[in-house]
Amino acid sequence: MREYILRRLLSMIPVLLVVSVIAFGLLYILPGDPALAILGENAGNQETYRALRREMGLDDPVYVQYARWLSRVVQGDLGKSVRTGEPVGVVLMRRVPVSLYYGFAGMLVGMLIGFPVAIISALKPGSRLDIAGTIAAMSGVAIPSFWEALLFVYVFAVLLRWLPPSGYTPPGQDPVLSLKMLIMPAIVLGTHSAAVLMRQGRSALIEVLEQDYIITARAKGLRERLVINRHAVKNAMIPVVTILGLQVGHLVSGAAITETVFAIPGVGRAAVDAIFFRDYPMLQGAVLMLTLAAMIGNLLADLAYAYLDPRIRYR
Repeated sequence: MREYILRRLLSMIPVLLVVSVIAFGLLYILPGDPALAILGENAGNQETYRALRREMGLDDPVYVQYARWLSRVVQGDLGKSVRTGEPVGVVLMRRVPVSLYYGFAGMLVGMLIGFPVAIISALKPGSRLDIAGTIAAMSGVAIPSFWEALLFVYVFAVLLRWLPPSGYTPPGQDPVLSLKMLIMPAIVLGTHSAAVLMRQGRSALIEVLEQDYIITARAKGLRERLVINRHAVKNAMIPVVTILGLQVGHLVSGAAITETVFAIPGVGRAAVDAIFFRDYPMLQGAVLMLTLAAMIGNLLADLAYAYLDPRIRYR
């Protein structure tokens, strides 16, 4: 197992190198000039502008700039924010716990909704409950996150005044207010996850229920609940865990829209703000961090396979 984990970690290096090229390319893909973004109102002074470009190394060849930037990244130096002047690594590490807090809350909501609906739909395929679950899953995938978030804010914050419309409060500072601020973003994040888990879980469970060992277990007189919980669900979880691994990356890294609508100071919103303010170092650091989160989610999913199916061994 240790050798497998080490190989997987080493295999992440080429992926991160490719992503680093893409992240560095954002400097040239996005419109605008980093030097102009820093100077702001002083951009009209050509001498200051040219001096800043030389200081930032923007006049050097592209490959030299990339090599210099990559060497700093390997040492843990992601540069400084153009907007605030703070080290990018410090800013992102301050925002990671916030993204994890909301991301895993969204995953929990997705599992609490998706798994029960998947089991009910698989046990009674073609029933009204199955049809209702299918419609709900299709709606969850089809509805845009930003529209759902705005609808929640309008209904529960503006009309009913049950929940605060936006913001973030650490759980340790005010647990009650933090929970209230968590509800809407977690539901919005969990809706898409629940829809995907429901469809994948339903298909996997229906396939497992047709296997010979399930028929044998029922023929032995085992209670239906025991057959479902102990034999069927655990074996159907393997493809579902794959989806969960992908959802970890999605919930942690793909919550940029939700974090922006609800004014949550997470990594996703840092990336969005960096685009608007042309904060290239912040955007590059956020892209690298979000990619790493997605790969770690996939690794955790692979490791969970061995627990669900003892026949799976990693060498």
